[in-house]
Amino acid sequence: MARFASSTRDIPATSAVPRHVAIIMDGNGRWARKRMLPRFAGHRRGVETVRATVRSCLERGIEYLTLFAFSSENWRRPPEEVSLLMQLFVRALREEVVKLDRNGVRLRVIGDLSRFEPELRTLIEASEQRTAANTRLVLTIAANYGGRWDILQAVNRLLVSGGAGRCGELTEGDLASCLAMSYAPEPDLFIRTGGEQRISNFLLWQLAYSEIYFTDVLWPEFDATAFDAALLSYQQRERRFGRTSEQLTGDSPAVVAPTGTRRDA
Repeated sequence: MARFASSTRDIPATSAVPRHVAIIMDGNGRWARKRMLPRFAGHRRGVETVRATVRSCLERGIEYLTLFAFSSENWRRPPEEVSLLMQLFVRALREEVVKLDRNGVRLRVIGDLSRFEPELRTLIEASEQRTAANTRLVLTIAANYGGRWDILQAVNRLLVSGGAGRCGELTEGDLASCLAMSYAPEPDLFIRTGGEQRISNFLLWQLAYSEIYFTDVLWPEFDATAFDAALLSYQQRERRFGRTSEQLTGDSPAVVAPTGTRRDA
C-alpha cells in the first residue's frame, strides 16, 4: 500500500499545481430552479460538468480528483429524487467508464455501498476492475459516504485486525491506513461550489490542512475558467503546516500556471 505524508506528522511536499483536488458539487437543484426545470435536470447537467472537470484535471496534471456525489445524509431527500439519483449513477457508470478507461483514468468509489441495489454495486465493482491499471488520474466518487462513517469504519477495521490489544499504543498511521482513501494523499485543495461554506461531513480526517476554496458558481456552471480561478487562488496561498512565514522565507518554488505552463516565481 502506498504511504503518503501526513500533514500533522510531517510537512508534505507541495507544488503550484495541487496533486489532489476534492470537490463538493453543490448547486444542481438551484441551477435547475433558476431555469424553471425539475431538480433532476440540474443533476443531469452536473454529470456533464464532472466530465469537463476530469478533462481539466488531465490537462493540468492533477493526479487525484475526489467528488462528493451522495452523502450518507442525502437519504433524507425526497424518495423520488433519491431514486432518480441512483438511476443517474447507474447510467453514468454505463456511459462514462469506457471514456475514463480510454483516457487512463482509474475509477474508485468510496462509501458504505451496502445500501445500494445489487445492480449498482455490480457496476461499481466492474468499473473499478476495468480501470484498475490506469495511472493518469485517480477519480474517486464518494457515494453514501460520510466523514464520521469513514473514521468509525476505520476504527472497527483496526479492532478486528487486533488493534484492541494495542490500547494506548495506536498511532495516527494505524488509523490512516484503514480509512477509505488510504490509497491517496490528503487533498491539497478542497472546493465547494454553490455558495455554501461548510464541509458537510466530507473527508473530515483528510482535510486537516487542505486549502479551502468556496465559490458562488453553481456546479453545472463550474467550467474550466471557474476551475482555473480555484487553482489560481490555491497558488496564492502560503502553505505553512504550522510553521511561520519567516521559516518559509528564501523558498522560491516554481509556479505553474493553470494551463500547465511552468514559469519562475
